[in-house]
Parts: sequence; C-alpha cells; structure tokens
Amino acid sequence: QVHLVESGGGLVQAGGSLRLSCAASETIFSISAMGWYRQAPGKQRELVARLTSSGGIDYADSVKGRFTISRDNAKDTVYLQMNTLKPEDTAVYYCRAVYAGRLYWGQGTQVTVSS
Repeated sequence: QVHLVESGGGLVQAGGSLRLSCAASETIFSISAMGWYRQAPGKQRELVARLTSSGGIDYADSVKGRFTISRDNAKDTVYLQMNTLKPEDTAVYYCRAVYAGRLYWGQGTQVTVSS
C-alpha cells in the first residue's frame, strides 16, 4: 500500500509559477514509476509529466519547456515545478505511483490560473 499526499496548489495569475509536491509513504526507490496527471472540469484525466521505470522522463506537449518534474529520494517526494502558467493549466493535479504492480493515486490538489 502506498499513500500519496499532494500539496502546493493554489490560485496564481497567468505567467506565474507554482511548485507541487507529492510525498509518498513508501520509499520512492521501490516505486516503479511516479508522475503527475491533471483533470480539468468536463475533461478526461491526462498525463502532465512522469518519471518512468526505466529512468526516463515524459512530458505532455502542452507543458514542455514550462514544467519540470523532479524527485528527492531522501524525502520520498516528487515535485512538479510549473512556470509560465496559463489559464488552460487550470485543473486538479494528481500524483500517481506504480508500486508492486498496482496503481495508486493521491487525493489531488487544485491549481487555478487566472487570466
């Protein structure tokens, strides 16, 4: 069982920045993959950025060059640095982990970007 707790969301003006954090209850060394997804009202949940099990990083085209995913193994935490935010980035952001063949989600954190 892995518990994921996101934090760092909030209200920001367009062009601003936020950093999201995802703290895991399990050492992230043993987690196959971790990533960030988002869901806007009326839309499907979509990939934002992820750290793959092979050590790679994937980004959605819409966030490339603006968002950066990173990890701090000592803190069992994954971050999402979001710069140059746009109103279309408004969504609930979820952390996801793959551990022992199972999928886990955090409770989500709201990001609202005003124009």
